[in-house]
Amino acid sequence: MGATLIKNARIVNHSGIANGDILIEGDRIAQVGDGISAGGAAVVDASGLYAMPGFIDTHTHFDLDLGYARTADDFLSGSAQAALGGTTTVLDFATQDRDGRLRQAFDEWMEKANGSSVNFGFHMALARFDEGVEREMDLMAELGVTSYKLYMVYDGLKLDDGSIYRALKAARARGALVGCHCENYDVLLEMAREVKARGITSSAGHPLSRPAAVEAEAVARYMRIAELAQAPAYVVHLSTKEGLMEARRARERGQEILLETCPQYLVLTDQRYEDADGAKYVMSPPLRKPEDNAALWHGVASNEIDFIGTDHCSFTMAQKSRGKRDFTLTPNGCCGVRNRAELIYTHGVLSGRISLERMVALLSYNPAVTFGLEGRGEIAPGCYGDIVLWDSASKRTISDFDPSPYCDNVPYAGMEVRGAARSVFLNGEQIVSGGKLIKRGRGTYIPRKPYKNPRQ
Repeated sequence: MGATLIKNARIVNHSGIANGDILIEGDRIAQVGDGISAGGAAVVDASGLYAMPGFIDTHTHFDLDLGYARTADDFLSGSAQAALGGTTTVLDFATQDRDGRLRQAFDEWMEKANGSSVNFGFHMALARFDEGVEREMDLMAELGVTSYKLYMVYDGLKLDDGSIYRALKAARARGALVGCHCENYDVLLEMAREVKARGITSSAGHPLSRPAAVEAEAVARYMRIAELAQAPAYVVHLSTKEGLMEARRARERGQEILLETCPQYLVLTDQRYEDADGAKYVMSPPLRKPEDNAALWHGVASNEIDFIGTDHCSFTMAQKSRGKRDFTLTPNGCCGVRNRAELIYTHGVLSGRISLERMVALLSYNPAVTFGLEGRGEIAPGCYGDIVLWDSASKRTISDFDPSPYCDNVPYAGMEVRGAARSVFLNGEQIVSGGKLIKRGRGTYIPRKPYKNPRQ
């Protein structure tokens, strides 16, 4: 691979902004500074553009099979949309079968990810925890899997509190981080029955069956279990003010807590369930109230929330129609991997809620540090050539036809956004030019190092 010289960029790192040039040699950044020259290098003029480290999506579900529905996107289509949005690395969930081994899940997801257009790594989602699973954690560490996901919900995935405690201790001993989907499953199932008994069977019943306290109780319980296990705790897709308050209390006790939220919990509210296409917005956790949006934005701005993933889990409207007469049958999930950066730039940076540097911290630097993606998350000599050239002047209206050729809806349809990834470099190679994906299948698996806290 030859050299590329990016000239006249406004370089944005989490630590500051500076004008300059970036020389990429092979897959690494060789120089950053003013007036760089390199004979024979391909020159890209970035005048008027921001250069940011490639974005990292901490939470995707590409090619997920629920048994009754399979996601509209697989790794090929999902990763293509990720690249168009400026994301150069995704962390997907390799999900263990209830009676399966971790290595089986890893191998299956490696096969799914073959041909990805962006780099990828895996959180290992545990469907059970026993001595055999704990022994396999050593193998996972050798393979570069250094984070796990546990579920407090769903019949095929839910772990009891004792198993969560044991998994936290085992992960801590191996330098791994455990994330958890925090909802009280028994309560939400009972509440769903109550809501349907009242005659509410449309998508409007979904948020009624999973109110904020269902998340907050589970967050508080997970924090206490982590405290007993003396382990760091990572909450995925935090959606409520009350959940944030529980995490704040845990930090005040001295616990090590990592928090992720998603754009949908920052820019959408549960009023959307009243829309004619309300099934589009059925996801778990559900959309919340304006006061939850405001609290989470405050957490994003104040460094209480560490990163923003998407929970991209796409289903077509035909698939969503399964729950037309019973919201509990609607496949849960939404598109968003392409839209994350433009939404955060529009509603975060341009609104004055956060700085550009904070945006880079949330989307690039903090995920790279937390999840052991060494050499990524910064534009600096020695780092990988994962770079986004961001056009702040771009303006468009998100459409239901944006997500991919395979999914016909996105929850942000109709929203006007500013900013776009004009060019994207992956491992030193340009894969997006003029907002078009020009090279597919260039992504590679990234074995990761042990967890680190970006606050330390």
